[in-house]
Amino acid sequence: MLKIAIYGKGGIGKSTTTSNISAALASSGLTVMQIGCDPKADSTKNLVAGKSLTTVLDAIREHGDATALEDIITVGDLGVLCIEAGGPHPGVGCAGRGIIAAFERLQKLNAYEIYKPDVVIYDVLGDVVCGGFAMPIRGGYADDVYIVTSGEMMALYAANNICSAVERFKNKGYAQVRGLILNSRNINDELEITQKAAKEMNTEVIMQIPRSQIVQDAEELNKTVVAAFPDSEQAKVYQELAQLIVNNNSR
Repeated sequence: MLKIAIYGKGGIGKSTTTSNISAALASSGLTVMQIGCDPKADSTKNLVAGKSLTTVLDAIREHGDATALEDIITVGDLGVLCIEAGGPHPGVGCAGRGIIAAFERLQKLNAYEIYKPDVVIYDVLGDVVCGGFAMPIRGGYADDVYIVTSGEMMALYAANNICSAVERFKNKGYAQVRGLILNSRNINDELEITQKAAKEMNTEVIMQIPRSQIVQDAEELNKTVVAAFPDSEQAKVYQELAQLIVNNNSR
């Protein structure tokens, strides 16, 4: 089972990128599970026709110990298994607790053994790499970490923080950063800026995703680009990225 965590600053296009990677992997015949680790619970919306899923935390609040896998797992486009961790009510509690509770519940219910996913992708907010948001890094849940960024200062600052967090745990055999995914904002010299920053982080830019209106067109349909426009050039970029991630793991 390939276990991947995709991090990035809020608003950088991380969930859009993650969902398209999931769709691309699923379209190649793999069983994919995507776990949204953001209190907004919107990671998988373009895989489930824009629906709001019952989060793991909401299901636990409603069903308690009787919570079952069918309460928290939805089969989305192309067969992607979609889960949203959720978070506490606004102003109450720590958002990272939702991630911890979700991971614990999935293990308790033997989700990975029952569904046997080939790939598990954790979509994790990377503005604060502590508490539950660090679980995929330090808890042994993920093997590989990819960071979605642009060439903008705050996005690269967040990327550097994530790399630093992973570095602290490397001696324990936990996850490793496999590279940056440049989600272009079309700023001047963006690729060069990001490549320079990646070198300073002791990693590399593995893919540049071009800015394209077709991403918004797909989202207006509550779809991924891969599902809505599978023959488009943008879909080919996501498919190439997905294959690169699989190949990286096999090195």
